[in-house]
Formats: sequence, structure tokens, C-alpha cells
Amino acid sequence: MFEIRPAALSEFSLLPGLEAEADEVFATLDPPLPSGDFPPPGTAADFAEAFHIMVAGRPPVGFVRLEVVDGRAHLGQLAVLPDYGGRGIGRALVLAAKAWAQEAGFHLMTLCTFADVPFNAPFYATCGFHELPDADLPPGLRALRREEIRLGLDALGRRVAMMARLDSL
Repeated sequence: MFEIRPAALSEFSLLPGLEAEADEVFATLDPPLPSGDFPPPGTAADFAEAFHIMVAGRPPVGFVRLEVVDGRAHLGQLAVLPDYGGRGIGRALVLAAKAWAQEAGFHLMTLCTFADVPFNAPFYATCGFHELPDADLPPGLRALRREEIRLGLDALGRRVAMMARLDSL
């Protein structure tokens, strides 16, 4: 298994390419979600502004980006290089992120994802996340969902917000 650790400052410049390559797996779905329709990858500066980033491997083959939304830990992004998919790296990153957030004092973690993509909402459900009804979204998460709609992500497939309790780890 790959070591999961906080990202080094020098690795932030590697993450945009990793993100772009990881997004290509959406084109393999049936029907495909063309990654060219996604917002462009973040920049090294964007990653440097994240609340916390953890990576798998040296050099990184995957990463998880955490933010704070509504006073809760928010899994803003998970990416694993396609050649390393199916090895448990994404799950290890999610579990490490949840453990880190719990240790940092958070009790809940949220995320937004595609509802019907097997390696999105169904995967996160196996990591302890459950779907939140739109009517129950707190203000920050509601704003994130509006931004996803503005960026055109909802036109590609149904999107949902999810949440996991961290006190049961």
C-alpha cells in the first residue's frame, strides 16, 4: 500500500496534472462523462490555499483535498491516477482524511459528488457517507451546490451532497 501523508509544498505543482489525468476516467463510463466538460484542474496556488491536502505515494499517485464548509470538514476533492485505480488508494485517502479531520476536532465531514457514478456516491456510501436532502443543506453547502450548477456539473449527471459522522471512527 502507498503511504498516506500530508502533501509537501513542493508537490502542489504535481497535483493539477494528477487531477486532469484522474478526471479522464469519467470518459470510460457508459455513457461517458467527458472530462473536457469539467472545470479546469486547480493550480498549484489553488492547492496551496486548501485547508489540508493528503497524498498517497512518492511521487503522489492520488490526493484528497479538505476544506472547511459550515464549520465542518469538507472533502472537496479525491483523485487517483487511473493506472492506480482499484487498489484501495482512494478508500485509504478517504479514511485517512476522516481520521485526520476527527483528530483536528471535526465531528462531521461533507462532500458533493455525482450520484450515479459507481466510483462517486456509491463508493462514498461504502466509506460511511449518506446523501443529504437538498432541503437540509446548510448555507455553505447550498452555496457549493449552486456553484456546481453554475459550472455545468449538474448538466453532466445528477449531483448530491453527502455527509459522514466522524465520532464513530
